[in-house]
Amino acid sequence: MTTVTPDELRALFLFERLDDEQLAWLCEYGSVRAYSEGDIVCAQGEPAEFLFVLLEGEVSLSQLIREHQAELTRGSTPGVYGGAVMAYLNDRIEQKYAHTLRATLPTRMFALPARKFGKAVREWFPMATHLLEGIFFGMNNARRIVDQRERLTALGTITAGLTHELNNPAAAASRASAELGDRLVSAQKRLAELAAAGVDCERLGKLVHLREHLREPQSRPRTPLEISDAEDELGDWLEEHDVDGGWELAPGLVAAGLGVADAQEVAAVAGDRQLPAAMRWLAEVIEVGQLQAEISDATGRITALLDSARQYSQLDRAPHQRVDLRQLLDSTLTMLKRKIGSNVQVVTSYDPDLPEVPVYAAELNQVWTNLIVNALYAMNGKGTLTIRTARENDHALVEVADTGTGIPEENLARVFTPFFTTKPVGQGTGLGLDISWRIVVDRHNGDIRVESQPGDTRFQVLLPLTDT
Repeated sequence: MTTVTPDELRALFLFERLDDEQLAWLCEYGSVRAYSEGDIVCAQGEPAEFLFVLLEGEVSLSQLIREHQAELTRGSTPGVYGGAVMAYLNDRIEQKYAHTLRATLPTRMFALPARKFGKAVREWFPMATHLLEGIFFGMNNARRIVDQRERLTALGTITAGLTHELNNPAAAASRASAELGDRLVSAQKRLAELAAAGVDCERLGKLVHLREHLREPQSRPRTPLEISDAEDELGDWLEEHDVDGGWELAPGLVAAGLGVADAQEVAAVAGDRQLPAAMRWLAEVIEVGQLQAEISDATGRITALLDSARQYSQLDRAPHQRVDLRQLLDSTLTMLKRKIGSNVQVVTSYDPDLPEVPVYAAELNQVWTNLIVNALYAMNGKGTLTIRTARENDHALVEVADTGTGIPEENLARVFTPFFTTKPVGQGTGLGLDISWRIVVDRHNGDIRVESQPGDTRFQVLLPLTDT
């Protein structure tokens, strides 16, 4: 290591405004270090002990992404710097090198100990230090607060959608349950009327047994015209046999698969005089079965929605687990069903041979939510949303594509930048894609790519198939 002169430092744009005393102080505590081509000046993640300023040569600044060094910038202008650039914050943050600095040519660097650099900045430029601290911590706090609001907003959207989806089957089950009670009471009264009219227990037993065997599965679905003809035929028969309101009973009986031949069997068991009461009892019993089926269908839909919500939130599952990406994507689509709307066609194309992937499932569901919501916004409520999975080498690929307006080419490089948004003020925070980037890249060692042109925008998420 060698020393540096005040004149050499004064020639650098970083120090050109310092006075002689300040330059002398830097020369006293700093030193010159020489590096050969390919030498590492400082390595990402190591304790930040020095500020490095280029005197001569060339250096590259890189960052470790997915176990690969990605070069961010390269400079040969004397005065470019790296290393402990946040030393002025002292111990208020963890002082580690955020990037790797490497010599790409034979290079000389001025190295100033981090604590000396931090002290100089605080004492020589107190106002600037306060401003820089305010910007740093203010941006971090704003990012954290907006991040939380983004999550709460997304949760509110999901909750509203889930509540709406649950309301329909819940209301159907409630209505059917209320009607079921009325029909059961009415059916019991009809049996009592038949008994009071002289229908003995044996014939009542045959009538109940007949009900259990009347309906046979249709060999094929009937057309609307065939159904109408069957209703007319049964209605005429009931009217001819003095069944009051036969035309009202016929549609329900035909819908249950009954016809004239079945009505004739009922007449044979109950007798012609008691046929009207027997047919009304039969219609009510059939309606009871239909209401039970409605309740079963509604509760099944509620259970399926709750299963989707549980899958989406992953509340009852381990944070890190091997999962089928199709289940995560389907649960997210279910949660966003109301937001998707009827004018958006959803197309899914899942690779059936894609293996389970080790992921933080609940966090990945945030990614799918952000990408799908952005796609819906780009389509303005109308278009085609395509969700695709595939295998790409040793990674699982998830692609979210839309037919919206597209992303301007000049914005493609900025879409993952915190607080960058193309939405109007108040409609977007610019953190959705930043959050997605951090979850995929930092949390899962994966990657996100984007391709866009009008009518075809594709966000592609790559996730390692094995633990890294």
